[in-house]
Amino acid sequence: MSFNNLDQLYRSVIMDHYKRPRNHGILEDENSITVSMNNPSCGDKIKVSLKIQGDKIVDVKYIGSGCAISQSSASMMTEAVKGLSVQDAHAMSFDFSEMVQGREHNDDLELGDAEALKGVSQFPARIKCATLPWKAMEKGLREAQQKIE
Repeated sequence: MSFNNLDQLYRSVIMDHYKRPRNHGILEDENSITVSMNNPSCGDKIKVSLKIQGDKIVDVKYIGSGCAISQSSASMMTEAVKGLSVQDAHAMSFDFSEMVQGREHNDDLELGDAEALKGVSQFPARIKCATLPWKAMEKGLREAQQKIE
């Protein structure tokens, strides 16, 4: 597949998640954690809700507003981490962040559709947009862990 075809495929995946978001909404469960974050440099806002049982993310949803990169990244993130252990979700988030910053990362980890955001590394101003939902998810995981302790 040529670079142009791959680039077009990635754009299609990003726009699909933007126009038809997965796991959109907020968890109303009393045992869930909801975290809000924003990116003041471009106005992206995200609210991520997590439900964790034991060491597993059993459900995750989000709502937000902002650019196609931040909102599609949130949709991709929810699909990627649902069902993972907290430890695996942290590892995936780290690798995602490294990937969008153009750094070496663990290619063996399956990022799912989030791999379509690899090209964000060429646009430094968009890195914060792509990582915002992942950072919110990590913050929620930390809050859930503190709640248990």
